[in-house]
Amino acid sequence: MTDDVLDQITPDEVTDAPAAPDARHWRKELRGDQIVLWLDCADTGTNVISEEVLRELDTLLDDAKAATPKALVIRSAKPGGFAAGADIDGFADLRGDDAVEMLQQGHAVLDKLADLPFPTVAVVHGATLGGGFELALACDYRIGIEGVKLGFPEIQLGLHPGLGGTFRLTSLIDPTEAMQMMLTGKTAHDRKAKKLGILDALVPERHVAAATDAAASGKMERDHGGFRASALRTGVARNLAATRMRAESEKKAPRAHFPAPFALIDLWEDHGDDPAEMQKAEIASFAELLNSPTAQNLIRVFFLRRNLKAAGKGDDGIAHVHVIGAGAMGAEIAAWSAMQGKRVTIEDVKLDPLGATIRRATKIYEKKHLKSIEKRDALDRLMPDPQGLGRARADLVIEAAPEKLELKEKIYASLADVMKPGAILATNTSSLKLADLVSAAPDAKRFAGLHFFNPVSQMPLVEVVSHKKASADTLDRLAAFTTGVDRLPARVKDYPGFLVNRVLAPYLMEAMVMLDEGYSKEEIDRAALTFGMPMGPVTLADQVGLDICLEVANSMQNGLETPVADTPAWLPEKVEKGETGKKAGKGLYDYDSETPPDTPADDPDQAIIDRLILPMCNAAIECLRKGVAPDADTIDGAVIFGTGWAPFRGGPLHYAKTRRDVPKTLEQLADRHGPRFTPDPGWGDLV
Repeated sequence: MTDDVLDQITPDEVTDAPAAPDARHWRKELRGDQIVLWLDCADTGTNVISEEVLRELDTLLDDAKAATPKALVIRSAKPGGFAAGADIDGFADLRGDDAVEMLQQGHAVLDKLADLPFPTVAVVHGATLGGGFELALACDYRIGIEGVKLGFPEIQLGLHPGLGGTFRLTSLIDPTEAMQMMLTGKTAHDRKAKKLGILDALVPERHVAAATDAAASGKMERDHGGFRASALRTGVARNLAATRMRAESEKKAPRAHFPAPFALIDLWEDHGDDPAEMQKAEIASFAELLNSPTAQNLIRVFFLRRNLKAAGKGDDGIAHVHVIGAGAMGAEIAAWSAMQGKRVTIEDVKLDPLGATIRRATKIYEKKHLKSIEKRDALDRLMPDPQGLGRARADLVIEAAPEKLELKEKIYASLADVMKPGAILATNTSSLKLADLVSAAPDAKRFAGLHFFNPVSQMPLVEVVSHKKASADTLDRLAAFTTGVDRLPARVKDYPGFLVNRVLAPYLMEAMVMLDEGYSKEEIDRAALTFGMPMGPVTLADQVGLDICLEVANSMQNGLETPVADTPAWLPEKVEKGETGKKAGKGLYDYDSETPPDTPADDPDQAIIDRLILPMCNAAIECLRKGVAPDADTIDGAVIFGTGWAPFRGGPLHYAKTRRDVPKTLEQLADRHGPRFTPDPGWGDLV
């Protein structure tokens, strides 16, 4: 195979590289005096670094050492990226000595790669994360293809890198930059990775062969950190830097809930000048963290995400989306759908919101780091449609009008003879029951709820809401559409508040009752932060909008066996005055003069925490008993991804199982505060 041909190869075109002997996951190619190993995990579209992958690589490295090539090149045959990380299924259940043994075996393979007597080159593209990044770091050179992103997301699982990333990255580049990558889980995109010194070259695909030749011949220039990096490898400098890192980590991820950042900082501070000792300590630390409740719960959340996504498999058959209503929600839905490759038209009764939609979309695309051509293409797919011409052409019409029954019924009537055959109508309502809307829909079988959360560009969950007349095909296509636009579908049934708002409402409304009782809003919010919520209920109410909170609360006053707290008289008064929260500059907080707290309470009142959190667990039990969601995992996953509910606790039902005294504590709260705390009959089944 000539260099000219190689220059034009893309990873998904590597079909002539034969599988390596006795290897399911690797393909071996001879390119002149170089050996190229293509990682191509069997039966999946994404590479992961599993025990089997490393075991096969171990044998291939022995063969390569015996062959003495001029260079060994490692690449991925998957078009989506180099590797998504380690195989979480393979280590999630390991404990103690078993975990240590597995890690030692993995380290031995990567050490063998690092010690080969000829140049080794990793050519990385797309997502190069976790164990995949560690594989690349074990090579002498790293050549990135434009668009590559490298990072260590392990911190999101309550862990730190465990296959050599801690000592190899801090030895390669400025250690503080390396630590920040590992502590935050943020990725370094192509040019930043080159600037940091992670990549030795950044090239288009057609120049890869020339770059690997330069690396093989020792003609590639390198820069990995300079004087500052060397200075920070001294003990005194590491001690000062580690102290600052601990202080910053405590603000964002308190040690009591998230031990991994502090374990990582300890590793570097204690052993940053001795890679061999840091390697030993990394293995021991990773194994210890793996056994922690935080890691086990965050790994559980990983599986919850995967299960939700699996509920949306298949082809949605939706190329064109038409959105009715260009308010905040409609605009976000339209902008996000266009970004994910859908052709989108959006209409509104006024022109100004349509212009605002384009401005909002532009800001979203900039925050998501779209390249100029990607942003241009997304904006080309997003078309303001003041005359509503897209109604007749769309495969999916999403109604995102204000929460007024009569208005929605009027819109549905206007669609009756306009929508094309087979098209689906979905409502984004958060407070109206589908049972009250379905009679107005043009075709009840092709009508359902598609409840996005605000802001759509940040909140990963979408509730796919069924009703008695919705067809299975409609629900399947909506779930597939949700995964197709990179969101997580939670299949739920029509119920007051559906699932997420039914669980969230007691959290928000109990806080308002407590304000009436004289608790300060800061005290309430800081107690919730101590539990691990992403923001306190008072802040969240302002963020959601007090008008929306009022609509949701009103929708739940009837139809629930266990009521939410009564709406305080001042809430509709504030809404009437326009004091609807952060979007208005004033709500429960005055944003001209007050800043909501973002740090936990030092000595929280457990009674406050229980009053806020346990009614959410009670509502989750109610939804499980009523069949609002198919199972407990869907409920836990939906509440975590729809509200940010303390993920390191594993979800409200998992937390209740672990705590065990929730029904008894609810009974005590009911005696003191009323029937809204009465334990649901479903508790006996859970415990």
